[in-house]
Amino acid sequence: MKRLLRVILLISGLASTTALAQDGGAIFLDRCAGCHDGGLDRAPSRASLGEMSAERVLAAMETGPMISMASGRSAADRRAIAEFITGKKLTGVIPDAPLPQAMCPAGPSPDFSKILWEGWGQNKSNTRFQDTKRAGMTADQVPRLKVKWAFGFPGEQTSNGAITLAGGRLFVGSPAGKVYSLDAVTGCIHWYFQAAAIRGAVRIERVGSGYIAFFGDNTATVYALDASTGKLLWKAKVDDYPQARVTGSIAFHNGRLYVPLASGEEVASVPATYECCRFRGSVVSLDAATGKQIWKTYTIEDVPHPTTKNKSGTQLWGPSGAPVWSAPAIDTKLNVLYVTTGNNYSDPPTNMSNAFIAIDMKSGKLLWSQQMTEKDAYVSACRLPDKTNCPATNGPDFDFSSSPILVSLPNGKRALIAGQKSGMVHALDPDQRGKILWQTRVGQGGTMGGVQWGSATDGTNIYVANSDIGRIMLTYSTSTDADPKRGGGMYALRAADGKQVWYAPPAQCGDRPRCSPAQSAAVSAIPGAAFSAAVDGHLRAYSTVDGKVIWDFDTEQTYKTVNGVPGRGGSIDGPGAVIGGGMLYINSGYVAAGGAPGNVLLGFSVDGK
Repeated sequence: MKRLLRVILLISGLASTTALAQDGGAIFLDRCAGCHDGGLDRAPSRASLGEMSAERVLAAMETGPMISMASGRSAADRRAIAEFITGKKLTGVIPDAPLPQAMCPAGPSPDFSKILWEGWGQNKSNTRFQDTKRAGMTADQVPRLKVKWAFGFPGEQTSNGAITLAGGRLFVGSPAGKVYSLDAVTGCIHWYFQAAAIRGAVRIERVGSGYIAFFGDNTATVYALDASTGKLLWKAKVDDYPQARVTGSIAFHNGRLYVPLASGEEVASVPATYECCRFRGSVVSLDAATGKQIWKTYTIEDVPHPTTKNKSGTQLWGPSGAPVWSAPAIDTKLNVLYVTTGNNYSDPPTNMSNAFIAIDMKSGKLLWSQQMTEKDAYVSACRLPDKTNCPATNGPDFDFSSSPILVSLPNGKRALIAGQKSGMVHALDPDQRGKILWQTRVGQGGTMGGVQWGSATDGTNIYVANSDIGRIMLTYSTSTDADPKRGGGMYALRAADGKQVWYAPPAQCGDRPRCSPAQSAAVSAIPGAAFSAAVDGHLRAYSTVDGKVIWDFDTEQTYKTVNGVPGRGGSIDGPGAVIGGGMLYINSGYVAAGGAPGNVLLGFSVDGK
């Protein structure tokens, strides 16, 4: 496969946000003819490529040495590329539409009053904790968990949509933009809906006389569907900026939606010809019944304006950035919404990046903010050879991607807690305008280091997984592979004062390809057990008493799926485990930062029954 080393240079560009394929020939002429028609070293000629099968080239892109470069294109694009450069048609490709046998038989209407895992954080406070009754299992039963069923997302390399469990159904989105309503016990499909790429959780909420499924996608569009049937009720564009997207999960309270907005501009601004940057993070409040906007609050008050020009003569703009990557927390006592923000994209840096922000839910008024790392303007160009668009402040890219957790402490007080990519975990007092209570370091930090997607709490301890993922830059592209020797570790910190209760060291990858011990995925917990998944593909349960591993399952394997799609597990990143009704659910597959590809959602039960 070495002679395919340069075959997929054409797909090292920005990711497509839909499953629609571009013309394979057009991509070849635009991206790779210079190499393959020019006799570049290690780039096979068109004649050589024509001797290969389309399946071989597709495999190189999806499971072989070209994974890192191919991850920037949709499944449909990869198929078009393979067919064009080989001149042959692919055979046996699973269609995007589910097979008839994957659909559930007709049955009674679901009872959505029984919501077992609500949105991203399991509840409005984002604790990611499930009590024993709702979990349907105890810590003593966790070592007996076995795969009951596997669901495969067709053509995907990544499975990272947050999972909601309600009314005996799972709701989950995919990179290809499909939202599925699955049976929680069997994994069959009740309905599916096509949007754009989806990472956040689908919220199931009662509005009026019925239950509605709400979610946002990578086009900054929010959708409302009938939760029982998947019928579209309304959709609303919440930001017109070309790179805007809804990555964090939507929050809901008293008939209103609260939508966090981030963007892809941090990556889009890599070319020196890009006028970096004009996106500002925001939170938008919508009427849940109609989708009508009630208010929109930007994380940066000043509108971006022309600042200076880069060395290529391109106009630069600022201030920008401070996106909201994660789900808000809702304080029903004070009627306040809490969010955490990302870094600035361009100079000048602001005091609203890398911060906790409190917003009045009724009016959208900013109440207070607390910045944890100042002067952090960063874009992806800062780590690449061409640093033309890297701001002068140059990082360190220590933004928040984890949600704030609102915790009721044993002493009767409250704390607002979130981990940061700096490797620090912060606790603030929400009742004293964000006064810092404690700060504890759990990692070295980095562009994908420290605490990535969030922690869990039982009210006594905060269970924190450390990423600190290392990336090895590939010499023939701007892509990376995971460093097998860096990252990982699991901590329990006392919620009241941040003192370390226990620490569990990371596992080792050995010679496993595309492996990292980094624990980037969000943590989830039940009484006695905290679950953390890693880029090495393992899902582990730790005793909350002493941090010992009480269960370890390697998801990186092949599966026979309930929907007939070839299934494989890989690295785990993004959303963590969801527990409820006697089952545990997890996604497996994540190619970003050099992880292993996968396309499955796994359902576990005690003894697999």
